This record gives sequence, C-alpha cells and structure tokens, in this order.
Amino acid sequence: KDFVANRTRCKEILQNEDDLAEIVQLVGKDSLGESEKITLEVAKIIKDDYLAQNGFSSHDRFCPFYKTSHMLRNIILFFNESQKAVEKSSGDNKVTWSTIRNHMPDTIYKLTRMKFYQPSEGEEAMLKLFEELREEILNGFRSLSD
Repeated sequence: KDFVANRTRCKEILQNEDDLAEIVQLVGKDSLGESEKITLEVAKIIKDDYLAQNGFSSHDRFCPFYKTSHMLRNIILFFNESQKAVEKSSGDNKVTWSTIRNHMPDTIYKLTRMKFYQPSEGEEAMLKLFEELREEILNGFRSLSD
C-alpha cells in the first residue's frame, strides 16, 4: 500500500548518496553528519541487498511483488527511524550511526538477509517474517530512546 511512497524515498536516498559520494572522496566519511552517514549506509543496503539480483538463485530467480514491497518497506522504515533517532537526540544521549549500528547489529544483518527469504515458503510465511522484522526495527528504536 505504501509502495509508491517508499519507492520515491528510495530514489531520494540513492540520489543523496550519489551527491555525498563526491564529498566523501574529497574530504572523507568522517566529515559527514550523522544523517548523511545513515544515508550512505542505507543506500549500500538498497544497492547491495535490495537491487542486486542473481537470476541463478532460488531466492532471486523471481521476486513476487509482496516480497519486493515488504523488503523496501522495512528498509525505508529503518532509514526513517534512524533519521528520527538522530534528530531527536541531544547532549549526553546523542544518537549516532555508530550507536545505532552497535545497538542493533542483528536487525541490520536481518535487513541485509531479507533477499534470501524463499518465495517457495509461501506468501503467508514470508509476510510473517517481514512483519517480525518490522516489529524488531520498531522495538530496537524504542529501546534506543529509553
């Protein structure tokens, strides 16, 4: 249902990443703000784990629309929650990309592994996995702000 909005957000992230790549080449990644670092990391997930396909594998040979849209939904949710966490934090409780990465390594790993969900498992089983990951993302950011 949110596919068009998520697709648009995805294109924005990739476009911003393209602009940031020049800055990184000139002055290095450390010069970027936290939200820009998140943009680079999520763009990497989009390119490497969402857009890259292998037609010879059972998980990638064909990708039903529900898998495509739920993968993107979780990636964009992670991006939006990351940006919110950084924007809302301050002072001693400042959230950085490093904070997020260290607080949620398993969740980030699962984001990168969604492409390996097998369509042959059936739509219902896959939707359950996507929903579980969505909840894990939301709970991870809730516990980060506590």
